[in-house]
Amino acid sequence: MKQETNDSGRLTLPGDRSLRQGLLDLIGRRRFPCVGAKSALAKGGLRIETAACLTSSQDDARIHDRLARWSRAWRKDADGLRSIAFVFAGPRTLDETGFEAALWERINALTAIDTGRGYPRASGYSEDPRSPDFALSFGGQAYFAVGLHPRASRRARRSPSPTIVFNLHDQFSQLRMAGQYERMRAVILARDTAFDGRPNPMIARHGETSEARQYSGREVGEDWQCPFTSPGDRR
Repeated sequence: MKQETNDSGRLTLPGDRSLRQGLLDLIGRRRFPCVGAKSALAKGGLRIETAACLTSSQDDARIHDRLARWSRAWRKDADGLRSIAFVFAGPRTLDETGFEAALWERINALTAIDTGRGYPRASGYSEDPRSPDFALSFGGQAYFAVGLHPRASRRARRSPSPTIVFNLHDQFSQLRMAGQYERMRAVILARDTAFDGRPNPMIARHGETSEARQYSGREVGEDWQCPFTSPGDRR
């Protein structure tokens, strides 16, 4: 089996291409609702990385390296819509509860690495997952995560392989200042309803309720408790 080396020095296998292609095929579907993802893909703003296993820590350090690098690149050139996605080879059999647990396990591990490496928290955002101003922070920049997996109940979240997409908050702040955010949001919500057949009950604006409730894509109730461990709780 032919092996290649990517620009991080990690060995990659031909199967990595199929992992990437699965996400590209989902976003490329004509009716896929997220026009932000479509725009990022069309303009070269979508980076797709592959990893071995969502329930394993083996790729955590490399994933954090990529996130920190993504944050530095944004500070040098803060323009356009960008997303960095990590597609995992497995497991593909997790139900929504299992996927949610694995997603937060990776987020907690990445946050611990970020703190351990001395990066500051993104300013203007809370580390309390109960706060309406909550956001993840990697490399000093604020992010929110979008989880996708094969057994997601909503079609827009149903990808061939477990995937975590990280989006920079600042890019959406730019859209708000330009008066474009609400229009884009309305288009996405309408397309999502048409794609799935019913509105997404978990969608809310940042600042209305904690965005953490939306990360996994699972519909959760008011009694849901976020499994995030904030940096302050680790001290």
